[in-house]
Amino acid sequence: MIRHNYIACGAALACVLTACAVGPNFKTPVAPKTAGFTPRGEIPAQLEAAASPDTQAQHFVDGLDIQGQWWTLFQSPALNALIERALSNSPTLEAATAALRQANETLAAERGSFFPSVSAAAGVQRQKVPGAALGAPQIPSVIYTLNSATLNVSYTLDAFGGIRRQVESLGAQAEYERYALEAAYLSLTANLVTAAITEASLRAQLAATQDIADSQRTQLDITQRRFHAGGASRADILQQQAVLQSTLATLPALRTQLAQQRNLLAAYAGALPADYAGPEFTLDTLTLPVELPLSVPSKFVEQRPDVREYSALLHEATAQIGVATANMLPQITLSGSYGGEATSFSNVFSPASVVWSLAASATQPIFKGGQLLHQRRAAVAAAQQAAANYRATVITAFQNVSDTLYALKGDAEALDAQALAEQTAAQSLNLVQVQYKSGAASYLQVLSAEQTYQSAAVALVKAKAQRYADTAALFQALGGGWWNRNDVARNTIDSRKEP
Repeated sequence: MIRHNYIACGAALACVLTACAVGPNFKTPVAPKTAGFTPRGEIPAQLEAAASPDTQAQHFVDGLDIQGQWWTLFQSPALNALIERALSNSPTLEAATAALRQANETLAAERGSFFPSVSAAAGVQRQKVPGAALGAPQIPSVIYTLNSATLNVSYTLDAFGGIRRQVESLGAQAEYERYALEAAYLSLTANLVTAAITEASLRAQLAATQDIADSQRTQLDITQRRFHAGGASRADILQQQAVLQSTLATLPALRTQLAQQRNLLAAYAGALPADYAGPEFTLDTLTLPVELPLSVPSKFVEQRPDVREYSALLHEATAQIGVATANMLPQITLSGSYGGEATSFSNVFSPASVVWSLAASATQPIFKGGQLLHQRRAAVAAAQQAAANYRATVITAFQNVSDTLYALKGDAEALDAQALAEQTAAQSLNLVQVQYKSGAASYLQVLSAEQTYQSAAVALVKAKAQRYADTAALFQALGGGWWNRNDVARNTIDSRKEP
């Protein structure tokens, strides 16, 4: 009865000791209490449509969820196919996925520390012992063979939770890698959409510039005919040729930018430039999303992968304080062995050959030159640094969304103004050209109208493309809807679960 009481008391003591864990418990930081991303009234609910007939008004929808494949809202099958190809071939995603697997395996390995370590050993030893060593100098030396087989068990009692804090720290590291993968996924898809839009913009600029050059060639022909008829001077012809050559001189730079943009798309898709044969994007093949999501600020921090990354780093640093604290406290180890030793291997497992041992030890650091104390202080400082980095990341995340909202507002206004400017410049150029043919306008008026229209046409193309790009930036800034996808490994192990 007394023996059973001792066993019960020992088990209870072990449970009490393993129930506590030194160091602070991590708590997810509270989301900032803010009413929105911009001051009230700064961003209208609807972004007006531009004067151009091929554009639509965009409007914000509070609390609208973001679908996992948000890029499909641009309604481009070619873009969808390219992104799927990139997701399969990207070395960046492959590296991030491998890092997550490594972190999870490291965590699983550390969880083994919760359990006893068991090992088996077997040996044979041939030995010569003089009789004097046995206390009988009168007998000759004894030569014998000793066979042994033992089972050894060792268990480190996690009395102060140091092991659990280490497992918790590695779990937070795995969580960090999980969201690092999501961040890489979001960055890749957003970069692909932006690169495709930029390619479409460059193609439109090339087309607009080529149209302008064709118009200038026509104007040069008119000027030359007027010169032969005595209605224009040699200087007029030279000026028109100079304007045409100036326009043509802009084409090589645009072609170079287009080629480089294609190389960028190839890199995102995981292909070499010479092997890339992706689709050619134009603005006509992309549809501007009309409904724009606007997340609730209180839930926004949960959507950003980078914020979740820094939250995990803060969790990891907090757990390391517990690890450093536990290292300053006694380390309790229980060990035992059971086996047999005999001169004949067949007798090793007989009852008469049984050997066993039980041992318990406690080690308390007394003096290590201040090493453990300063390691704990360093862990506290690391946690403070992680907390500051987390706050900075949250601030930057809100700034990203606010900047994008202002950009979208400005895009709508700029596109409206550029569309009106382009229409007005086109009408003015047509009128001046007609007047010039009839002699009612000077050649300088024609040159001025051509230059104005050229600038307006290219600016309109850039304004359209910028609106597409900033729309994609909004989806990226709001987190990209990763929580609505299932194509990324979700095998993160919850580090807060106890074994």
